[in-house]
Amino acid sequence: MSTNATPSIPDQKKIGMVSLGCPKALVDSERILTRLRADGYAMSADYAGADVVLVNTCGFLDSAKEESLAAIGEAIAENGRVIVTGCMGEDAEAIRAAHPSVLAVTGAHQYEDVVEAVHEAAPPSQGPYVDLIPQAAFDEAGLKLTPRHYGYLKISEGCNHSCAFCIIPQLRGKLASRRVDAVLREAEKLVAAGTKELLVISQDTSAYGVDTRHEPRQWHGREVRAHMTDLARELGALRTPEGDVPWVRLHYVYPYPHVDAVIPLMADGLLTPYLDIPFQHAAPRVLKAMKRPANEARVLERIREWRRIAPDLTIRSSFVVGFPGETEEDFRYLLDWLEEAQLDRVGAFRFEPVEGAAANALPDPVPEAVKEERYARLMEVTERISTARLAAKVGRTLPVIVDEVGEPDEDGDIGATARSQADAPEIDGQVFLRNVSADLRAGDFVDVVVEDADAHDLYAAPA
Repeated sequence: MSTNATPSIPDQKKIGMVSLGCPKALVDSERILTRLRADGYAMSADYAGADVVLVNTCGFLDSAKEESLAAIGEAIAENGRVIVTGCMGEDAEAIRAAHPSVLAVTGAHQYEDVVEAVHEAAPPSQGPYVDLIPQAAFDEAGLKLTPRHYGYLKISEGCNHSCAFCIIPQLRGKLASRRVDAVLREAEKLVAAGTKELLVISQDTSAYGVDTRHEPRQWHGREVRAHMTDLARELGALRTPEGDVPWVRLHYVYPYPHVDAVIPLMADGLLTPYLDIPFQHAAPRVLKAMKRPANEARVLERIREWRRIAPDLTIRSSFVVGFPGETEEDFRYLLDWLEEAQLDRVGAFRFEPVEGAAANALPDPVPEAVKEERYARLMEVTERISTARLAAKVGRTLPVIVDEVGEPDEDGDIGATARSQADAPEIDGQVFLRNVSADLRAGDFVDVVVEDADAHDLYAAPA
């Protein structure tokens, strides 16, 4: 009789993940989990099944720090074995003061330190039955936390700006651009695997490659620079397995002069006609205090020219109200600027002191009641602009990407939730579809006729 026993498959250690903050932190979480999968770990969907829980924190605002500390506390209460990483990880003392039982604390994008901490807390199960993902997956398109049909493409870390209200350079360091061939290889793999929409992210997309002097690399037999315009052109050449042009959406774009060069790519249908530009304010005096470029008049001229070249261009931005020293005159200047700029999507934030930010020492803080009043006025203006711009789309036929398809109602009508090219996921509006085909799937591109609109969303039916 044979004495060969069936080899036993070791139990995989399981990792739970709580990811907070911006899309850049979500990409960090994806990279950490991809590496851990390569090391033989499995993922846990809940606290109870995890051998250790990772909490990827945000530390940009005091309110974000409070949320991070609360998430760490919840993970400790539910599981007890917690490793902390991310931006707030730079303040390990504050984390350990609030939660002394955390197993380890690491800072933002310190992938090797996080993995080492996990190995110590829950040594991986080794063997050919669990080590199925090659180590190279860590540096390429790996495990995703977003839906299959869209994904974030992070092109750099850190930032060279010294804005008075921001501590990102302290948290994530100076600009560190990825090699352009590595970025393009990741994008190509994502699209080949079914990603229909690439969301390009960084702290300053327009500055991509400045730190490497725009070092060129060979890509498919030609030389490509590490420069935003070269990168955008190459991303516009990608095609899905079905032969479609994937949507390529640019986020965190500072309006440097070379941004003008990507607008024709949008007009030609190679890039999604969408720019996310962090203007923050418009009044020259406030911009100077913020240590931001104060060229708002020239920006208005460029916006007009961009829209002449690419009429469907959507511009989204965010603004800070109540910055120290902001007068009523400054605020009215901002409102007038917004009326002229007619931005499609606008978010606003009340100024909040951040520990370590230079703005904390500025004189003439704006009272909280005044901040609230100005915030309300700004949102009223931007909502009116958004309502008018969306109403102008009623009757038009637009391409959308489907995010979710519903179940048939009592009349057999199937609805779906989609987004137009003007809508970034989880940030902007949606397009609610009626009477869609039963074979429609998430990730499908479809042309729709817009039937109605409100301040934020569109309502449409298949064309």
